[in-house]
Amino acid sequence: MKKNNQQFNIVLSGVGGQGLITLGNIISEAGFLEGKEVKMSELHGLSQRGGSVAVQVRIGKDLSSPLIAQGEADLVLAMERNEALKSCHYASKNKTIFLINDFEIYSPSFGNQKLPSLDKIISEIKPFSKKNYTIKASDIVQKQLGLGVLAGIFMISGAANEKLIPIKPLSILKAIELNVPCDFDLNKKAFLLAKDNFKKGLK
Repeated sequence: MKKNNQQFNIVLSGVGGQGLITLGNIISEAGFLEGKEVKMSELHGLSQRGGSVAVQVRIGKDLSSPLIAQGEADLVLAMERNEALKSCHYASKNKTIFLINDFEIYSPSFGNQKLPSLDKIISEIKPFSKKNYTIKASDIVQKQLGLGVLAGIFMISGAANEKLIPIKPLSILKAIELNVPCDFDLNKKAFLLAKDNFKKGLK
């Protein structure tokens, strides 16, 4: 994260049905709970399942806009590996970390073109990133909890545990409770799963 810790910019990317807006709300709420200034924007969200969704969250001080400027993302958290490519505009070799869920969903936005391999995606991202991490989050939560949709909670919880975002894990947990109270017990399991399994799943 930024050494001065004044501002931290997060791009969340994925497809409809992965809960990107909810994840943005949880991160924002967690920031508020810690007394931080937070701004969030949904750049382009399609209601139908499978369409590209992008959410931006800015945390810190003196945030003049909810939008992240070109090359100013500190973290790109991609819930679908192909969607990570669409966030390179916001990334910079000097500071941007990519955290990618190694999971593929066909999106209409790719048309009839053949989808790239993970190795190809990483090679395309490298000029725009300081560091890249991949993790089979969807596979892990599906195997352990029986619900792949919990991958997002697993990812943001793991990011907090590994200090990839400037928010304490317990603030994330509290924000989960506030944003998804009806399913809190299940989401808490994903949070705890990340605590024990996220780091060892990173590549």
